[in-house]
Amino acid sequence: MLSDANMLSPCPFSKGYKIPVRQAWFLLKSFYVYRLILSGLFLSLYYSRIGQLIILPEYTRLYLLTSFSYLGMTLIGWVFIFKRVASYAAQAQLLVFTDIFLITLIMHACGGIASGVGALMLVSTAAGGLLIGGRCAMLFAAIASLFIFAEQAYVFRMGDFKNAYYSYAGMLGAAFFTIAMLSYFLAKRTEQTALITSQQQETIISLEELNQYIIQNMQSGIIITDQQQRITRYNHACQRLLGRNSLPETLADISLSFAHAFEQWAANPSKDFLRISVPGQADLHVHFTSLPTRHALFFMITLDDVALYNQRVQQGKLASLGMLTANIAHEIRNPLGAISHAGQLLAECPKLSGADLRLTEIIQAHALRVNSIIEDILQLSRRTDSKQERIHLATWLPEYLAIFEVENRGQTNQFNISVAEEVQDILFDPGHLTQILNNLCENALKYGYIPDQDIELKVTTFFNQACLQVIDHGQNMSKATIEHLFEPFFTTSNSGTGLGLYISRELAELNQASLSYQALADGSCFRLYLASAEQNEIKL
Repeated sequence: MLSDANMLSPCPFSKGYKIPVRQAWFLLKSFYVYRLILSGLFLSLYYSRIGQLIILPEYTRLYLLTSFSYLGMTLIGWVFIFKRVASYAAQAQLLVFTDIFLITLIMHACGGIASGVGALMLVSTAAGGLLIGGRCAMLFAAIASLFIFAEQAYVFRMGDFKNAYYSYAGMLGAAFFTIAMLSYFLAKRTEQTALITSQQQETIISLEELNQYIIQNMQSGIIITDQQQRITRYNHACQRLLGRNSLPETLADISLSFAHAFEQWAANPSKDFLRISVPGQADLHVHFTSLPTRHALFFMITLDDVALYNQRVQQGKLASLGMLTANIAHEIRNPLGAISHAGQLLAECPKLSGADLRLTEIIQAHALRVNSIIEDILQLSRRTDSKQERIHLATWLPEYLAIFEVENRGQTNQFNISVAEEVQDILFDPGHLTQILNNLCENALKYGYIPDQDIELKVTTFFNQACLQVIDHGQNMSKATIEHLFEPFFTTSNSGTGLGLYISRELAELNQASLSYQALADGSCFRLYLASAEQNEIKL
């Protein structure tokens, strides 16, 4: 929408009439071109045979001086308008006034109102309505009428009764006012149309920017391709899902299975939802859609992480069981506490044999494990909202690691921290981030630590987003394990609860982040994509 700074209110007597700056100066230039052509015609008429018939002999000098003045003022004004020496309002008012005055003199030199030259002032009054509008348009119509009647009064004073046409002068004055009103209303209508067009254009631009923002920040990847499988557009999620900084020219360059899936769908459009494997990445759900346009046919390919899709399904199941499991957990804690307490008392009995004492230790160990599972379940059911803070990872991570090593005695000098300089501050709940890293670091120590090879805590910028990576150099996981890695209660350990990674991903999503796993050639990598503090300040 145009602001008042981009509008002109040319005449001090005009109220509620504003036209856009660019349109106003364009109209003024157009009127200057009209004046230049008209002044040239006046001078050409003087030197032609027709001029000798129209111009009165006694007013030949007046006609010539006025025509040259008309041309000279037009040329000077042309320089003024391009240099913009004076304001638009001053130039427009002076232009219309001098036009009326000089045409009146030329009309008198051609024999008065009967010559028909006075009709040219209709263009001047119309220009006053278009260029200035409002009361100024009526003012110039009144000035033109007064000049017409003044010329007639002068003719009457000089005694030339044959050339005095008061009725014609009155009709011409009425025409001035009519033309001025019509031009004013036409200018108002044009102004309103221009404003509506400008508002619609701004709305379209805003919607396009909003659509681009939404598409670029979607979790699903979007690829636009043509019939030759050439990639024309894609969003940031595609780069993340495919593990590439930029996409190649064709689908076949991404993966042959990708191109083959597209060909299968083209042959049988009813099967528009497929699952493909991309080398080095998790399996993807792919959805194909036709995008016909007026000139060409394009296709939209939507990519979704299979693990994320399975997680959403699993979340739907767990939501219905959440309250039930929380209530069951509360009910189990009471008898579990009794069992644990009885086991402790039994262990204190002096008459127990070594085998019986071993049994009490088993009771205590499994009671603690069941209690740990109950605590994790209760934590899920009473999860609090995220209290995000601005975190500078370059200083926060060393402080976290120092505390982690104190709490895990004997696990020192086994981590290496590196933070890229371009990484921006993030928004995250410090407690949640600590809980996520505790789980990832403990898993790395337990399953992936190899002597003489540090576990890396590496922070880089990945697809315009801060990415915290926990990298170990242990044995790679099997494909079956990766598929169920973030599912609740899934574990490959006899002592684990299977809720650590599930809770970590839940906490990440609570902070507008995402946690994923990436298999490496010589180890494993958990990637935590973090929300930038600057990016979260953008308001839709």
